[in-house]
Amino acid sequence: MTIASCGSVSATTLGLPNSTAIPAEKARLPKGLFVAKIPVSAKTKQRLANDIESITMLSLLQARNIGLAAGTRVPEILVIGLRLHEPNAAVPTDIVELIAMQRKSGMLFVCVRDADFEGTTRQECAFAVRRALPARAGHTTTSKVFASDWQPAGEATLNATDPAVDSMDALWESLCSQVILDDPSPIDVNTRLARRMQIAQLTAQVDKLTRDHQRAKNPEQRNEIYAKLHKTKNQLEELQQTEG
Repeated sequence: MTIASCGSVSATTLGLPNSTAIPAEKARLPKGLFVAKIPVSAKTKQRLANDIESITMLSLLQARNIGLAAGTRVPEILVIGLRLHEPNAAVPTDIVELIAMQRKSGMLFVCVRDADFEGTTRQECAFAVRRALPARAGHTTTSKVFASDWQPAGEATLNATDPAVDSMDALWESLCSQVILDDPSPIDVNTRLARRMQIAQLTAQVDKLTRDHQRAKNPEQRNEIYAKLHKTKNQLEELQQTEG
């Protein structure tokens, strides 16, 4: 059997079991499939038509073919390749959103592009997932597309065998953790994600307050900003220590 690939990336190169690989002749997904049943903006339709060269199903992870317990939330995980048309393209988060919102299954996207590198061109890969943001009880849940950094296509791998992964639900948590946090552990992903997002928010606040303090002329205003800056830096340091 010839297995499906997206550029040079396949289930095998990603380190996924051969039992999960999709045959090449069944792998290509028509773009029109994702705009047929739901309202889609003209901009997203245009991006789907022009920015995405092809959509390929690379792997289907299920309890029966990967040797895990069935999940209560995630029955299966689809690994979908998005071959990007333009060199040095960004991860197409709106297309990931469009496709992922249409199925209850977990979906992990493998974005493949050509990129300039040291005077030549190489193929690069980035992973993306759509995941609900951590929210307090009683608050409306919102979702966001998260993407990993770009890396050489030949070095892009996924870990489906972390010792803590014992079910399809845990496997999905592990894959999300790999994409978002660069760590295969499926434990407390929402807690770690919330901490990472808070660190990013506090870092941005420190940068802004530092600039505000440098620009302030009034001594009273400078002192007020400095107090806020000192407090924010302390909060950031505490969170960074727990992150480490």
